[in-house]
Amino acid sequence: MLRLKTSLLWLLVLVTAHVTEGAGRPRQRLKLSEDEELVWGSRDHTTSLRSRKTSSPETAAGPEPGDAAAAFKVPTLDGEFSYQPGAVRGSLVIHAFTNKSGFLECLWSSEASLFSLVQDLPERTQVLFVSLDESAVSDALWMREQLQRAAMHRKKEVLSRLHFSPVPVFALGNWIPRVLYYWGCMGINCGLTQAVFTSEGWNMPVIVKRLDARYDWLMGRWGQGSYQLIDAGDGCDPSPSVAGAVAWVSEGRCSFFVKVQSMAKSNASGVLVYALPGNPIQDMNCVGEECYSPLRIPAAMVHLEPSVTQALLSAQKINVSFQTTPSPNFFIGIDQQGVLSEMGWFLYPTFSFINWQAQWFNFYADLQMKLENPVKNVSVFDKVQMQGQKGAVATVDLPLGLLDFDTLELDASLSCPGRRDVSCAPWDHTVQLFVCCDQLSPYCNMELGRWITAFRRGIGRWLTDVSPLIPLLDSNKCTFTMKTVPWAMPWIVSLNLRFSVSNQTGDRLRPFRVMSLFSGGTFDKNYNKRYQPIKFPVPASTKKVELFAVITGHGSDENGCGEFCVTSHHFLINAVFNNTHTFDSAGTALGCAMQVTGGAVPNEHGTWLYGRGGWCDGLQVNPWRTDITKQLDMTGFESNTVIYFGLFDGQDPNPSQQPGYIIMSSFLVFYK
Repeated sequence: MLRLKTSLLWLLVLVTAHVTEGAGRPRQRLKLSEDEELVWGSRDHTTSLRSRKTSSPETAAGPEPGDAAAAFKVPTLDGEFSYQPGAVRGSLVIHAFTNKSGFLECLWSSEASLFSLVQDLPERTQVLFVSLDESAVSDALWMREQLQRAAMHRKKEVLSRLHFSPVPVFALGNWIPRVLYYWGCMGINCGLTQAVFTSEGWNMPVIVKRLDARYDWLMGRWGQGSYQLIDAGDGCDPSPSVAGAVAWVSEGRCSFFVKVQSMAKSNASGVLVYALPGNPIQDMNCVGEECYSPLRIPAAMVHLEPSVTQALLSAQKINVSFQTTPSPNFFIGIDQQGVLSEMGWFLYPTFSFINWQAQWFNFYADLQMKLENPVKNVSVFDKVQMQGQKGAVATVDLPLGLLDFDTLELDASLSCPGRRDVSCAPWDHTVQLFVCCDQLSPYCNMELGRWITAFRRGIGRWLTDVSPLIPLLDSNKCTFTMKTVPWAMPWIVSLNLRFSVSNQTGDRLRPFRVMSLFSGGTFDKNYNKRYQPIKFPVPASTKKVELFAVITGHGSDENGCGEFCVTSHHFLINAVFNNTHTFDSAGTALGCAMQVTGGAVPNEHGTWLYGRGGWCDGLQVNPWRTDITKQLDMTGFESNTVIYFGLFDGQDPNPSQQPGYIIMSSFLVFYK
């Protein structure tokens, strides 16, 4: 149970505390105590911070994702926050702030980021804010002030679910520090990204925090070497003097994109934009049409460093290099079941990533409740490794009296070989489930379900209704094959078939026959020429006919087809009735982020947010179903016809290079 009570002790702490730095205030340089050293990590080629004091393996280990979170209490600015497993209806997110991170500075200084938290944090979610620094008291006061200001004209109710602790992480005295340090923080916008300035006349390098520009439009990466730093003014105009060097430019006068573009045209190796005095580090992103022109050099933003500026003004040679110092993790999640969870990658500095993970916690809690509904459950795979050409294969006995059921749901999950996201396969690949119950049946090896793997995240479970395909299970013993591309890293798959009756009355309709239609292919100028009209009669006793299709677009030509372009898929019945399925969210900035409430895995290690052609990373592909009964001649004496064609921008596809492709399974389903 969550409890808030006044604590005289912490009121005394607040009164007597010495206020130190926080985000948006004067920057901190990296300082090491005599018990610490900087170590070069051979695994990821980044600098790491470790203690010279040795520790046993027992003290180094800690809870893993998937373990139950233990109870804890934390003093807060308003009293005390108490977490008891099983007593909280919603999820909990723990955020550890440090002023040494340029990413977190921007996260807390961006109005859009703050507004997203107070406006869109799910109602069943609470957030506990702590600080990794000795300035925990002032950090807590400042974080609370930032969010109170953001909520001033918005949802003030959310403030009751935000808790700020003035106790630094290293003094909490519970399991939270152990998990933050044991899980660590690696990857995009994780750890402490820094710029290191050196000059011949300096005894020590100057190390400042940096925030790299968005990686989805800025394709360059900082190399391991050292670069000369050249002053290029505001960077809005080309400057031949920066060729081969890193350009040092001020913010203002033109967009970040124009600055980087100008320096790229000047053959600079990279761009460092410094914030004007008093300004926080910002998220350097493209705007509108700029985003369609990827740039090939890296860029980052830092604070204005006086010693660097003075050296450049005096024509002193300055070199700059780039490093990432691993840090404790900044975020921990606890879901509604009280289970510890990683929060994934925050691709850019906004609290929306907390909201999306919390939305997924809600989705999963609701899914767990659905799975408690009584059904006839058939286990196909139970944590089986799926990899290679064969994939995962199992032969199972189906329940007797299969025709008594009218509902079939696929309860599928994908997890990783290890407990951490880092053990998960990169990239997004199609996963398909095929079934064969009779080698001589026309239904053998038909596709029963389709999913898309998440990009290096170990969560994902979905319930997909494929009831119209029950006729594919035309024997009491069936072989199921689930596989993805053979070169992908392994996934651990689980699959249950859930049979039930949706309507207890005797007049319910059941699918008794399916007819396979069209199957996609290369999305080029010949795509629609492959398909001829299919003629079919309606079987006797049929009461309803449904069109059932699973369609996804992949690959990328010059128009982004078929993954990121809007395509339409048309099934023309009897040359009159056009049944159209359009992927109108493909290519949108948040098309798949909006699908998290339906099970799309959030905070993946790639551009998972963008809308796709009928699919999202880490989500089942939902079948498209439409009733076409009234479009048909149901007498059984006359043939009906169906023709399929796919269009891009209302026209036949006609890419000039690297055509994409469509994966499709489509059926007519007959009910009686």
